[in-house]
Amino acid sequence: MLFHKLSATVFGIGYIGNGAGTVAALVCATCWYLAWAGNYPALISVIITVVIIGLGIWSGNMVEPIWGKDHGRVVIDEVAGMCISLLFIPVTIWYVLAGLILFRFFDIVKPLFIKKLELLPGGWGVMMDDVLAGIYANILLQLFMLFHPFNG
Repeated sequence: MLFHKLSATVFGIGYIGNGAGTVAALVCATCWYLAWAGNYPALISVIITVVIIGLGIWSGNMVEPIWGKDHGRVVIDEVAGMCISLLFIPVTIWYVLAGLILFRFFDIVKPLFIKKLELLPGGWGVMMDDVLAGIYANILLQLFMLFHPFNG
C-alpha cells in the first residue's frame, strides 16, 4: 500500500494540502523542461505519459477505499495531465509555462465535459478528467504553434 500512497501523492506532494495539484503540475513542468529542453524524445515522452496514466488508475483504485473518491492527496492525475499538455510541443520555457497555465485552467474550471469524467469509477474517474484537461491544453498549444510560435 505504501507504493500506491507514494505514487498517488507523487512522493508526498499530495500531503501539502491546498495547492498540491498546482505544485505537482509545476514540479512535472519543471522536470519536463529540465529533462527535454534541447533534446525532445517524443516516443519516450509518450511511453512515460502512458505509464503515469496507468499507474494513476491503479493507485487511484487502491487508495480510494482508504481516502475516499478523488481525494485531494491524489496528485498523480495532475502529473499525467501536465505531461499530456506538453506532448509534441517544443520544450521552451514559454511553451512549458503556457502548457502549465492552460492545463491548470482546464483542470480547475472543468469545462467541456471534463467534470463529467470525474463520475467514472475508481482510478478512472481520478485520472480521466485530468487527461481530458491535458488534451484540451495540448490542442490549444498546437493551434498556437501554427499561428504564433514562441521563439525560444
